[in-house]
Amino acid sequence: MKFEQLEETARKYAEAEASRQYLMEFRKSKKALLMGEAERDNPKMPIAAQERYAYSHHEYLELLDGLKVAIEQAVGLKHQLAVWQMKFETWRTQESTKRAEMNIR
Repeated sequence: MKFEQLEETARKYAEAEASRQYLMEFRKSKKALLMGEAERDNPKMPIAAQERYAYSHHEYLELLDGLKVAIEQAVGLKHQLAVWQMKFETWRTQESTKRAEMNIR
């Protein structure tokens, strides 16, 4: 493991997490925009029907697909960082054991 790889993964994780957070918030805006679109097309449309329109709209569904990818990337990178942390802790323990063994001799 090189520290440059760790730094690069941490940077990618930060970007993926930012994308995930952005899409989570944008999802709410997109729903509101689509509901407004439905209301403009039919001013007497009930809120529940506007919501149904928004949730079934292809743009909203595409947004959900993008959100899925962003979550997958963020979670994958987070776990990769955790694995690297475990490997580092294992290495550190092994080095400590070596030092202790050298002091016993």
